[in-house]
Amino acid sequence: MKDVAAIRRALISVSDKTGLADFARALAQADVTLLSTGGTAQYLRDLGLHVTEVSDVTGFPEIMDGRVKTLHPKIHGGLLAVRGNAAHDEAKAKHGIDDIDMLVVNLYPFEETVARQAGYDETIENIDVGGPAMIRAAAKNHASVAVVTDPADYAALAAELASTQGLCLSTRKRLAAKAFARTASYDAAIASWMAAQQQEQFPQRLTVSGTRTQSLRYGENPHQLAAAYRTHGAGVLAAHQLQGKALSYNNINDADAALETVAAFDPAQGPACVIVKHANPCGVARGATLAEAYGKALACDSTSAFGGIIAVNQKLDADAAQLMAGIFTEVILAPDASDDAKTILAAKKNLRLLLLKDWPRGSEHGVVVKSILGGFLAQTRDAELFDPKHLKTVSKRQPSKQEMDDLLFAWTVAKFVKSNAIVLARGGATVGIGAGQMSRIDSTRIAVAKSLDAAKSQGGTEPLAKGAVLSSDAFFPFADGIEAAADAGITAIIQPGGAMRDDEVIAAVDTRGLAMVFTGHRHFRH
Repeated sequence: MKDVAAIRRALISVSDKTGLADFARALAQADVTLLSTGGTAQYLRDLGLHVTEVSDVTGFPEIMDGRVKTLHPKIHGGLLAVRGNAAHDEAKAKHGIDDIDMLVVNLYPFEETVARQAGYDETIENIDVGGPAMIRAAAKNHASVAVVTDPADYAALAAELASTQGLCLSTRKRLAAKAFARTASYDAAIASWMAAQQQEQFPQRLTVSGTRTQSLRYGENPHQLAAAYRTHGAGVLAAHQLQGKALSYNNINDADAALETVAAFDPAQGPACVIVKHANPCGVARGATLAEAYGKALACDSTSAFGGIIAVNQKLDADAAQLMAGIFTEVILAPDASDDAKTILAAKKNLRLLLLKDWPRGSEHGVVVKSILGGFLAQTRDAELFDPKHLKTVSKRQPSKQEMDDLLFAWTVAKFVKSNAIVLARGGATVGIGAGQMSRIDSTRIAVAKSLDAAKSQGGTEPLAKGAVLSSDAFFPFADGIEAAADAGITAIIQPGGAMRDDEVIAAVDTRGLAMVFTGHRHFRH
């Protein structure tokens, strides 16, 4: 492979014409002959540039509504011919094929068509065939051909072309790698959409593709490399960052946990606030105002909240922002923020404020992928909306209305706490959370201890668990967890049920005068 390849003929056929005018002019300035198709050719002519139609090269018109226009030996031969290969040179001479040294192509907007939920026939028509075929041909022959698929590369390529009268091998290799990644991503999007049309949740080949939004300083630890990739839809990576330094791997991971949790609380039903530390909620609350919700969430575990991530489900106002500015916080995530709130938080230079106008639904469906050595696991998102009608009271005592409200609140929060998960709640707020323990009794003890710490921080002496309710993400295998909860003053319990010793657990509940309801399904989160 020679290092610098001259660019004499370029074929341009793009759907997205962003930046094309300046790039095409730069090519023309470098005496590059321009070939093009349809609308792109007309666009270039309107710029005053001389363009040769592909149909004039092939001697064959565009047919079938443009489905067939570049699928021709005079195009693919020009892209694929190995320069200096005697047999290839002979074939070119015999069939009148001229070299094409650069291909500038971006594809029909298939992903955008799917995103706006276009009909089946329109979506099919936005599956590009000729574009990917040419891209692969040019990328394969990067020894001599430059393939350009991203308008973001135009300026740098124009500068290199002007300075070296060609493009160097390292540039062509980089462009080829980028091109193959683009066609792979494009095909992945098509495969996913086609599988969805067949209602295949898990097809034989599951393709996962994302676009890098940022390279990160490091991963979970400084010795790990990391980057963030966006797929589609609402999420942290779609948020607009107003201030602060770039997000870290751990910031993004924790912000995602906070967003997913707070999204479970419908904004139409009132303000809600979530504080997350190390991917676990350490305080969750509803309130009449965001300030009240934040205050109640903070009271659950103010120690862990230091350096945490806050997410709220409504427009951030000045009162809430003023309270949040009172302690060190890494990230605040909200649908929007008032000008006064922005001004208050602007004084906290290390705080990142993220606004996400495309707010996710609490019942957001999709597939969750987890990497393992040698592969990955895939499962549907735990997005089922729980219907209280499915609750079964198994204790002698029925829960009161207030207890039932708190039980449902605690059950919602438990869904987002790492297993084994125990959530204590009272008055629409968590008062103690036990997460990620190997035994459920340990999680219960931790939640109770946290509730005592919270009480002491507020000048009290009794655990806030007294008079609270308890949610467990899975069944209690033994009655010891029930005994520990009752000793702490818990009055009602919500759990899936289904243990071999359910009868013993229910008996313990009745002996202590507690109320208990079964949900019939669990919420493990690992």
